[in-house]
Amino acid sequence: MLDKPRDSGEPDGFSRPPSSDIRIPRTSQSDNQRLSVPRVLSNCSSLSTSTDSRISAGYEHESKYSDALSNFTTSSSSASTGLPKSPRPQTLGSLSDDDTPRASSSSTVQPQEKASITTASQPSLSSPPAPSQPLLTPVSSPPRLSTATSSPSSAPSIAPLPGEDADGFHVRSTYAQLETCGVRGDGIEEGVERTRARVGGSRASELAALHALGDETEKKRELTPQEVEMLASLDRYGFYVTPSHDRIILLPAAPLRQPFTRLTTANTSGPSSAPLLPSLPPVLPPQKELSRVAKWGRMLEARSRDTGRNIDSWGIKPSKEHKLRERTFKGIPDRWRTAAWDTLLCRFSKHGKAETKHLTDQYFEALDLPSTYDVQIDLDVPRTISGHVMFRTRYGQGQRSLFHVLHSFSLHCETCGYCQGMGPIAATLLCYFEPERVYASLVRLHDAYQMHTIFGPGFPGLLESIYVQERVMEEMLPAVYAAFKKHMVSTTSYATKWYITLFANSVPFQTQLRLWDAFLLEGYDIFVVVAVAIVWVYRDHITSSHASFETVLSLLSSFFVPEDENALLAWIEKVLSDKKLRSNMQQWRKDWQRLVASGEHNNALL
Repeated sequence: MLDKPRDSGEPDGFSRPPSSDIRIPRTSQSDNQRLSVPRVLSNCSSLSTSTDSRISAGYEHESKYSDALSNFTTSSSSASTGLPKSPRPQTLGSLSDDDTPRASSSSTVQPQEKASITTASQPSLSSPPAPSQPLLTPVSSPPRLSTATSSPSSAPSIAPLPGEDADGFHVRSTYAQLETCGVRGDGIEEGVERTRARVGGSRASELAALHALGDETEKKRELTPQEVEMLASLDRYGFYVTPSHDRIILLPAAPLRQPFTRLTTANTSGPSSAPLLPSLPPVLPPQKELSRVAKWGRMLEARSRDTGRNIDSWGIKPSKEHKLRERTFKGIPDRWRTAAWDTLLCRFSKHGKAETKHLTDQYFEALDLPSTYDVQIDLDVPRTISGHVMFRTRYGQGQRSLFHVLHSFSLHCETCGYCQGMGPIAATLLCYFEPERVYASLVRLHDAYQMHTIFGPGFPGLLESIYVQERVMEEMLPAVYAAFKKHMVSTTSYATKWYITLFANSVPFQTQLRLWDAFLLEGYDIFVVVAVAIVWVYRDHITSSHASFETVLSLLSSFFVPEDENALLAWIEKVLSDKKLRSNMQQWRKDWQRLVASGEHNNALL
């Protein structure tokens, strides 16, 4: 259940753990000493707890807890080197097949004094041990180890930048220091809160915080029988328990087996609500998983490798391009999802794979800069898919990675900054990518998949998609559209969370993954069609003579469990293949933009 060795990505495939394998978050130092050096603040980089004179008078320094944390991080460093000057991982060097360290160089980058992201040091990746099984598999979910980084100049203590908010600095420095030592029971225990209510309010809270710190023995100790039992209860995707939802309803397959044609009449005799499910059904292995793993293995090819000979990027073989759409809608195998998603993201990106290094540098550079959103991000992190093993423990590896990704991304675009819907998207990506790749993926979603307009002030892209959805309903389901008007149910009242989070927390996780497969191939139109599919399935409930504002809104605010995922994806594929409808959707987007330009958009939605 612990981190598995990564293969070197040799030709014809070697064994890598599938993305569906459970990723146990790192709790302290990794086996390759990734966390032996803190990735913390390059401005004033050495870990210390002495407060800077620039900290506001209202900032209460938790001396006992911080001193203990500082002592721990200092003592846990290598005896030969002492506390490293650089807050980022030191050069590990590439490893050859015989695990012999290779020399690698690093450049020195001076810390930035203002909140701007510039090209920083070269990220690094190390080679894994040799594989044990000759299976053709892609990059697996456990994060890579760094092989080359820069060493910014050090300073005597971690200190806030000029003008940085004291609470924001407290949050940022807490995550940075815990990146060094980790926390106890990562993935098992709930953890101890340190930032919402600062440590030090009582002796008991100080002791609890100290006890929850990880140490050098945490990673090496044997799991207890209770921990083994807990980990055995995880589902295929790493969830401990079925997430709780107020309303879980079945998305029937029968309507999805009917063609999407214009319906002018309405059935008013049906019930206004759908029956509730007592709980989510168990997660079953995807159908034909093994055969699809083999097919994707033959369709994808390695395009580049890093200095450690890990496969750094993948591509679709030209001879297999014609198979891509069909196989994507049938479901990308979990084992290949990391490689497939990265390939699809790069296909639509402005600079493609060549941009990955630049974005990786941006990510590490931004870690050292303050963000005005840090306090809000910290509030949102623990409530983002908390039932997952990666994100269960407060300040565990998963929560720290999520905070760092969202922190860096909040500095990427001044217009978007940070909004709550970004959390579930980043958390889902962290299940398949290391943090720097998640940041790069978010940037690509922002730039190439219309997410800039979705997250921008006023959510203009969201309103545009809702306008297109309403035009599709008005054209194809006029009776349903009329029912929405009759009951005064606005599309924004139920569909906003669908578009903002890309259907995270609205459908089961495995269904969400398949929708994302199609999204990364087709673009944002996919979610308009998914929204229409839900309305199509429940059309008789919406047009029922017993329907009301409350019943319609409650119905469409439910958690939807597809009776047959394949039927849902097949219906979506057929609708998206309708060239006339796709053309109309593009025209409706242009119509919305004209309405916005003329100021007539305020009355254009339900």
